[in-house]
Amino acid sequence: MYKDLLTLRDINAGELEELFELTAKLKSERGTFEGNTLKGKSIGMIFAKSSTRTRVSFEVGIHELGGHPMYLDQGRMQIGRGETVADTAHVLSRYIHGLVIRTYSQADVEELAREASFPVINALTDDYHPCQILADLFTIKEYSGTTKVKTVFMGDGASNIANSLMLGAKLSGMELVVASPKEYAPSAELLAECAPYASWCEDPVEAMRNADYVYTDVWVSMGFEEERARRMEILAPYQVNKALMGKANKNVKFLHCLPAHRGEEVAADVMDSDMSIVFDEAENRLHVQKAVMSMIYRNISK
Repeated sequence: MYKDLLTLRDINAGELEELFELTAKLKSERGTFEGNTLKGKSIGMIFAKSSTRTRVSFEVGIHELGGHPMYLDQGRMQIGRGETVADTAHVLSRYIHGLVIRTYSQADVEELAREASFPVINALTDDYHPCQILADLFTIKEYSGTTKVKTVFMGDGASNIANSLMLGAKLSGMELVVASPKEYAPSAELLAECAPYASWCEDPVEAMRNADYVYTDVWVSMGFEEERARRMEILAPYQVNKALMGKANKNVKFLHCLPAHRGEEVAADVMDSDMSIVFDEAENRLHVQKAVMSMIYRNISK
């Protein structure tokens, strides 16, 4: 993670441990230990998709590290009216010191990173969501003391969360089972890349055997609304409910990147139970992202 964070391929195992140590310090000493990593720096935040946790956690984190966050609505920028990604990158390079981007196309994010002179952080694309998974892995380590646990991702196995979670399993040594129907199975190439840490299972009950953590996400992500009826029907057997959670380990914990749709991908009796650690998980977005930015800007200042 020398300059950019575009996918979890940009981090190695040693950097992950360092990131977790820094995250824990930033979390425990929030308000007293922030550093001035971003002092005097303006960080742009381009958002093409709606956001609560991502926008707020990055904006607060940039501020707490001494920087100036600049929210940029992609629909109100010239890039939203046909200006090329490269031209946008070249212009912004004259103004700002970094960019957080939440958009649709992973290719656009990678082009921005190639063309810009500043660091680029992927805050979500249709393909990957690296910052979310870093927060998830940190949360698992907080609860279990290690990331070498069994986690089951239940639902759309081709989603950005599933993709990044597979990369996260390989990075952290976690055993991950992606439980999904064939129609939404993970990429064969990505499964091969992440073997033996990630695997796919069509049977949700079989996947839950010996699970320490169970993770799900909405079945209809932004940009896939026209598929709603089909997705609801095909994914219905993969709803995380108390009966399914009963097939896992006794002390199983529930994860969700949020927002959650109770009654769809997760039942309220799980979402609102003692098994759920989703709000700890959401809080950790702030601390992990502060650590990511601290490490990136420390590296480029050397």
